[in-house]
Amino acid sequence: EHCVQNFNKQLTEGSKLQKDLRTYLTAVKAMHEATKKLSEVLEEIYEPEWIGRGDVASIAENCDLLWTDYHQKLVDQALLTLDTYLGQFPDIKTRIAKRGRKLVDYDSARHHYESLQSSKKKDDVKIARAEEEFLKAQKVFEEINIDLQEELPSLWNSRVGFYVNTFQSIAGLEENFHKEMGKLNQNLNGVMLQLEHQHSGKPLPVKAIRLVKASYPNHWVSPTECTVNPLYSIFCEAPKSQESLPAVVSDTLQGAANGAVYDTVPSEPSDFPPGFQFKVRALHDYNSTDTDELNLKMGDLVYVVSYENPDEQDDGWLMGIRQVDWNQDKDLKSLRGVFPENFTERVQ
Repeated sequence: EHCVQNFNKQLTEGSKLQKDLRTYLTAVKAMHEATKKLSEVLEEIYEPEWIGRGDVASIAENCDLLWTDYHQKLVDQALLTLDTYLGQFPDIKTRIAKRGRKLVDYDSARHHYESLQSSKKKDDVKIARAEEEFLKAQKVFEEINIDLQEELPSLWNSRVGFYVNTFQSIAGLEENFHKEMGKLNQNLNGVMLQLEHQHSGKPLPVKAIRLVKASYPNHWVSPTECTVNPLYSIFCEAPKSQESLPAVVSDTLQGAANGAVYDTVPSEPSDFPPGFQFKVRALHDYNSTDTDELNLKMGDLVYVVSYENPDEQDDGWLMGIRQVDWNQDKDLKSLRGVFPENFTERVQ
């Protein structure tokens, strides 16, 4: 009976694992489809003259193949193995149920035989027949019972090795998948950096136009409106640099404007920290190893400032403060730090 309890527990655990693994595979397939659609959008919007167009298509194709291979290997090495493992349970469950029925027959035959033996008026013929039925029922039951007593503990012990192999397979497949996917993502990031560099010296109309907000009729003035509506033209000059924008410019327009007030909203402040030299962008993450160093995330903009003591500057290292930190706190002394120059590129 203890073996039967273990069997039922093992079957419940295996069935739950099978269900959750199928759910995981469904999620993998959904993520595959979502990634594929995202890649298709990128390919669709990537213009022919942009650098790396062929690389983008190749990365998308390799990404699709990687997802397909990952899903198939999960099916082959995890799900099908689990299905085979659980495939032995129905037959054993049937035999356990049969053992229960044969136990009832055995107990009934034994009770009948013992009652005839204890009867005051003994009938030797009936006793002999009852004994024969009792021994037959006993034999059938014990054959099934002995087989299960040998098989169930072995099945119970096998669960450990099965779980180890299953989750080793899943972990290994997922590790390799993310490793290869990481390489593709690095390649895609490299293409995007090349595209950025290709257009870094070209004017970007959307960034160059000063967007304005009207308090009435309360909307953002678009580049199109700047072109077709003379009323907005005075707010749509393209400044030489974002830093040259005033913090707030407002004016009240009379006549057709119905007294609407329009305010420009610059993308970044015009002031710089003391000792500002130039601005750089982080090309890679950098985790500081000392208290005087600056933590950087790829894409961070940093104002490079001069050292208070030029003799303290090491070759290949710059002093700076992240633009976002300066904009928020204006606390150069406590928020500045040094960082490796080769982790950045100059943008201004």
